[in-house]
Formats: sequence, structure tokens, C-alpha cells
Amino acid sequence: MIKNQEVKIKWHRAALPLLLLIIAFISYGFLPQLTSEFTQETIKLFTQILLSIIFLLGGWTINKLINILIKHSMLKHDMTKSNNLEERKRHTRMRYVRIVINIVIFLVSLALALRQFDGMRQISTSILASAGIIGIMLAFSAQKLLGNILAGFEIAFTQPVRIDDVVVVEGEWGRIEEINATHIVVKIWDQRRLVLPITYFVEKPFQNWTKTSADIWGTAEFFVDYTMPVDAMRKELTKILKKTDLWDGKVNSLQVTGTNDKTITVRALMSAKDSGKGWDLRCFVREEMIAFLQKKHPEKLPQLRARVIGKRK
Repeated sequence: MIKNQEVKIKWHRAALPLLLLIIAFISYGFLPQLTSEFTQETIKLFTQILLSIIFLLGGWTINKLINILIKHSMLKHDMTKSNNLEERKRHTRMRYVRIVINIVIFLVSLALALRQFDGMRQISTSILASAGIIGIMLAFSAQKLLGNILAGFEIAFTQPVRIDDVVVVEGEWGRIEEINATHIVVKIWDQRRLVLPITYFVEKPFQNWTKTSADIWGTAEFFVDYTMPVDAMRKELTKILKKTDLWDGKVNSLQVTGTNDKTITVRALMSAKDSGKGWDLRCFVREEMIAFLQKKHPEKLPQLRARVIGKRK
């Protein structure tokens, strides 16, 4: 359960930018008195600088407030639950929306701050007008950025992956740890991080083990002699599964799935609530079944048969 103090709106995190913004507004109000002895050019420069600071601090304050509200909303959806599909959907959407909002607010506040200086407008206009090569480069960069943004929106709302989804990508098993504006971080089972461009998940195939639910089926294969009574292994599998909490009680099956000239292949099929428990369950079943074979049917383990044909006397 989420504690009550964890879902309170933490307004104090916006205290610093808000305090600086108030100071900047007060300074702007008293600017005529503070600069009465300066020339008009100096007063104009001070005014431009102060307005730029106000726009930047305003953007910072709005960003902080929005982040606090989104974080508060995310904390109300507990990600630690065993069946957290709806929570993962909401977290994925809100995280990406937060990223986009932060970028938009930053760009708008920066643009408003720069527009206070006439020189900045003239310089930017002359660069864009005279340097065609720069325009082409910016166009390509914007196209790539737009592609990432569109891919991010597709992931946020169609959700081929979500935060905390279990995936197999590039031959690695892991969980989606971060979804950012340009890339996604997959936390591999051995604590490594696989960083992939966000467009990867809309352009290339990958496995998502928790797309509709977290429960999963697992298998364990055994190679035994042809003389092994399969029914005995089937009964033993049921005993093994019943004595562990890793099994969710849904799937319990054992079949002969293959043969060769020396052994038969017996596959045990079982189910668990999630991939982590599924892995542990498969290992547990292997260990217990091997112990059973060693103790009860050691002669049924794979054997090499040979017949020596000699000359008759």
C-alpha cells in the first residue's frame, strides 16, 4: 500500500523558482526608481535583462508545478502491486506527457526571453536567411526530432511497451525502466542497462511478456531413457508444484515432446504470476525432478547401450 504522506502534493519543491520569480517581479516594479539616474539606453538594457529573467523563471516555476502535479498523480497509482497493468499504462502516458510539456515550456520561455533583445532577433533572422546549408541541417534535425516525438506519442497512447514491462529485445531479457523523449532504457536482469532509440519500439520486432497480463507459462525439459514410466514423472510434477508458492495453480502438464536414438524428451509445462516467479519456478521444478529421478529411478537416466558381438568358438 502507498503511505498517505507519499501522496501529498509537495508544493515546497517549487519554492525556490517561485521565490526568485517574486523577487524578479518586485525588482521590475521598482526598476524606474532604481535606475532613475541612468541613461535611457542603460534603463532599456536593464529592463530587457529583467524581463528575460522573468520569462525564464516563469517557465521554470510552471515546469516545477506541472511536474509536482504529475508526480502526485503517478504516486496515487501503486506500481508495486502484483497485477499492475493499469498502473503501468498510466505511468507510461504521464511520464511522456511530462517530458513533452517540459520541452514546450522551456522552448516558449527561452523564445520569449530572447525576443526582448532586438539584436537576437536580427542575428537569428540573418543567419536563417543567409545560410542555406544551416537551414537544411536544421530541417533534417527537426525531422528526426519530430520522428522521435511522434514515436513517443505512439508509445504513450498505443503502448506497445509501458514502464516496468518485461521485454526481450536484442536477445536480452529485462524490464522497461525509463521512457524518455528520444530513448528508452531497458534494465537487464543482471543490472546492465540497454539504451535504445525510442523509434526502435515502433519499427522493429521485440517480445513483450506483460502486454496484456503479467502471468506466464514456463517449461522444463528432461532427457530420460525409453524405459522411464512417464506417468510417474507426471504425478511427481503435480507433487512438486503443489508444495511451492511460485506456482499459480493454473497450468500443470507433462508430455513427451521428442525422441532420438538414445533418449526421449519430456517437457513439463507450468504457470506463474509473473516472469520473475516463472523463472524461479522452472529452476525449482528442474532441481526437484532431477532429485526424484536420481533417487527413485536412477536406472532411467540416459544410458549408452552397446552390444559386443564376438566370434563364436
